[in-house]
Amino acid sequence: MKIEKAKLILNDGSVLLGKSFGARVSTSGEVVFSTGMTGYPEALTDPSYKGQILVLTYPIIGNYGVPSKEFWESEKIQVSGLIVCDYIDTPSHHESIMTLAEWFKKEKLPLIEIKDTRALTEKIRDEGSMLGKISIGNLDTKYQNPNEMNLVSMVSTKKVYTEGRGKKEVVMIDCGTKKSIIKQITSLGVKVTVVPWNTDAVLLNPKAVIISNGPGNPEVVKETIQNVKKILARKIPILGICLGNQILTLATGGSTYKMKFGHRSQNQPVVMNGGNKCYLTTQNHGFAVKKIPKGFKEWFYNANDRTNEGIIHNTLPFMSVQFHPESTPGPMDTEWIFEYFLKKAKIL
Repeated sequence: MKIEKAKLILNDGSVLLGKSFGARVSTSGEVVFSTGMTGYPEALTDPSYKGQILVLTYPIIGNYGVPSKEFWESEKIQVSGLIVCDYIDTPSHHESIMTLAEWFKKEKLPLIEIKDTRALTEKIRDEGSMLGKISIGNLDTKYQNPNEMNLVSMVSTKKVYTEGRGKKEVVMIDCGTKKSIIKQITSLGVKVTVVPWNTDAVLLNPKAVIISNGPGNPEVVKETIQNVKKILARKIPILGICLGNQILTLATGGSTYKMKFGHRSQNQPVVMNGGNKCYLTTQNHGFAVKKIPKGFKEWFYNANDRTNEGIIHNTLPFMSVQFHPESTPGPMDTEWIFEYFLKKAKIL
């Protein structure tokens, strides 16, 4: 394999040298890190990472290759680029169909190795997420801020489709959903009708609505927020997941904010408000709820930094979580959220 020199250039002028193993292209985006030890195929195909250059803190990446599409969370790699400490080009796993380098070359995305990802992670943690660009050889590009774009419109489905064969049905507003969320719901015997991000779901006369996860700034998806307001006005049960937590908050008069470096891992500790039980959760978000809307209360909070991890209405079946109950990859501590909501919505 021919190895070419690569650079990560941050918008504060910092330059980190490395090696290129992916496609010979340069890219830009928001540089973020994830502390997950496993599950890179699922993370890389999570639409919530759209527009981001992902740094994986676990040092050895690529050692179990890339599985077939049935194990991906979407149809393609969603990150703008990947940075690892030690890339392994000799994978060993019975489900591997290609190497990580082959995958990135096939999808025309950069994969680079920078030995001191620990220092890079500490820099992001101390100074906050920042814009960056990956430069391969003599190629270069301009900085782009994904938080100023409507990333949801780029990753959402373009047409309505249905999954599952259950007699009961829910509508999912696709803001960049992971396939595992749909699989989790259909496994409970419930049919899921998935609609584009800007669909007026009320016109479908749904029994319950789920707002999926997704990338970027929640304040940008104004059409989704307005449509959620219509759902709430009809008192249709609603569950928000990740970005859906923020959209539900904004639709009900609350507020959100950009976090310093966000939560991205499979070991975020979450506590249910009013109790002392802690759940381990999978998370991937850079924005969070700031002001809890009127009529709601905090459902969960983060045990590390006390940030909001979910809201629930005092009397109506409106609720949302900031973490991923389907937890793919990650622990299954909170998969009960789906059944809890569907029972409250009288679907189960």
